[in-house]
Amino acid sequence: MASFAQWVSGARPRTLPNAVAPVIAGTGAAAWLHAAVWWKALLALGVALPFIVGVNYANDYSDGIRGTDDERAGPMRLVGSRAATPRAVLTAALVSLFVGCVSGLVLALVSGPWLIGVGIACVLGAWLYTGGSKPYGYSGYGEAAVFVFFGLTAVLGTQYVQALRIDWVGVVLAVAIGALSSSVLVANNLRDIPTDTVSGKITLAVRLGDRRTRVLYHALLATTGLLTLVLMIATPWCGAGLVATPLALRADRPVRSGRSGPELIPVLRDTGLTMVVWAVAVAAALAWAGNVAK
Repeated sequence: MASFAQWVSGARPRTLPNAVAPVIAGTGAAAWLHAAVWWKALLALGVALPFIVGVNYANDYSDGIRGTDDERAGPMRLVGSRAATPRAVLTAALVSLFVGCVSGLVLALVSGPWLIGVGIACVLGAWLYTGGSKPYGYSGYGEAAVFVFFGLTAVLGTQYVQALRIDWVGVVLAVAIGALSSSVLVANNLRDIPTDTVSGKITLAVRLGDRRTRVLYHALLATTGLLTLVLMIATPWCGAGLVATPLALRADRPVRSGRSGPELIPVLRDTGLTMVVWAVAVAAALAWAGNVAK
């Protein structure tokens, strides 16, 4: 039986910023429209956090039963290491997704029933990433899915349930967070190119190769930096997002210097920290500017 620490590791805490940052950014976008609602923001967080944990456990289960995780350069996986049974990990995935669905259903009922359809799409996206007969994560579409679900959907969904509308500021925030979220997966898949190639998991990194995957990572970080300048059109206070630059440079250093394998593990942590710090700084700037403009 896996220990508590192993279950926590299996939830992949380094990816949790991908759930937290979009909610912060979306709430900042709602505050910009003078419409932030704290309890709806908490419910949105109650959707995002269980969903990403559910995705991670589902990924652990599906990769484990396929044998993809038998040889790894990254942290241990519950099924692949035989620390937990596939059934136990699958149960953990389903429970996590169910908790997220409950919060999402409440949000949909108070904000717009059509959001239930969005929730169903998110559940299908979570499962089909590495599950099913033709998982899209094995065909190089994982980064695109992260951009859509943990960027566009999460940020704009958070803004919408609070403000009941979206605007161009929310869209720019969603693209910026989507770029950072995708860069976390790019770093993860860059690390796993050798083992994924052997196991037949054809990620985008495997398709692009080592050098071009590193270029993609740099480009995604740069995209958020450029969009920070675009957000300054709304209010110069959004320049506060540049406070995350040192963290971004620290995250980028191992990628830029050609590190590989386990040496790339800190990149996931530092990219996630970059995303959270950027989201907090920009959201605070938008909230401040929105309050002043009242």
